[in-house]
Amino acid sequence: MMRPLSKLQRTGLMLFSLLFLTSGTLHFLLTASFSKIVPPYIPYPQAAVYISGAAELAGAIGLQIPRLRRIAAWGLVALLVAVFPANIDMAANSIQLSARPIPSWILWARLPLQPVLIYWLIRSADLLPGRLSEPRR
Repeated sequence: MMRPLSKLQRTGLMLFSLLFLTSGTLHFLLTASFSKIVPPYIPYPQAAVYISGAAELAGAIGLQIPRLRRIAAWGLVALLVAVFPANIDMAANSIQLSARPIPSWILWARLPLQPVLIYWLIRSADLLPGRLSEPRR
């Protein structure tokens, strides 16, 4: 039986769902832009963008369904790990998604945020027991 989530966990899950719903949708609306950041060693960049976008959408929905929450969260953790090399490649090569350039320092500064997002997702989905959970009674 799953234990109840704290208010902080429920808020985190809602924010992650919104984040991944938005990002997943953008993968389909801005496929050409997202294809630019697929590293050259990944074949079929457009397919990779569609697959990762679909995974984000499925994960976002799954986070809100208690029976699917754990598998959705682990899937999103795996996705965040899998796309990290693309984020490094984007920063290292100053790859831009649009005509409005993102400063290089921002591309590099966001890299350390990825492990923080992963940790926050793990805690929000209660994948590891601990501090964010409601006290047991």
